[in-house]
Amino acid sequence: MIETLDDIRADIASRLADAAANRRNPLHTPIVATSDTDARVMVVRAFDAGSWTLRFHTDVRSPKVVVIESNPAVGIVGYDRGEKLQLRLRGTASIERSTPLVDSAWANSDNFARRCYLGEGPGAVSDVPTSGLPKRFEGVEPTDEELLPARTNFAILLVRIERADWFSLAHTGHRRAVFDLADGGGGRWVSP
Repeated sequence: MIETLDDIRADIASRLADAAANRRNPLHTPIVATSDTDARVMVVRAFDAGSWTLRFHTDVRSPKVVVIESNPAVGIVGYDRGEKLQLRLRGTASIERSTPLVDSAWANSDNFARRCYLGEGPGAVSDVPTSGLPKRFEGVEPTDEELLPARTNFAILLVRIERADWFSLAHTGHRRAVFDLADGGGGRWVSP
């Protein structure tokens, strides 16, 4: 059991870094909620411990982009069932479309991942079940040239974490700590 606030703060950073690097980590796919109370599972792509910033990939045509650009408040929840640990994060989100960071994220994605940005935008209505992809790319890896139009739909969602709520479940007694990272990272114990 982690006993100090400093250890818990380090544990949060370590878990988020591993979530970005390890797709088997339960926190790799947290629930991200926007200010309109819409929530979705997203994949953590990177974590910068220095700025407490998470990076996700998104489609600029997604409804969440408009919501975030009008109100950047987001909430993120992850749960590690094996460790019996819940992590709730609050922060400020931003969408980047054409920065060196976006270019790097695009360059480091494989063509199967990039093809998601070729099809219909998220939420496009269809008369039949659909992946939204053009039929010729169903189960097929596009070439770099075929993916050129997809880049305009690709963006990154950055979330600067301002508050972290660490909650450990235990039969001997639950433990909870909250950190105000926007104000320099001060933490405090709170009742579960």
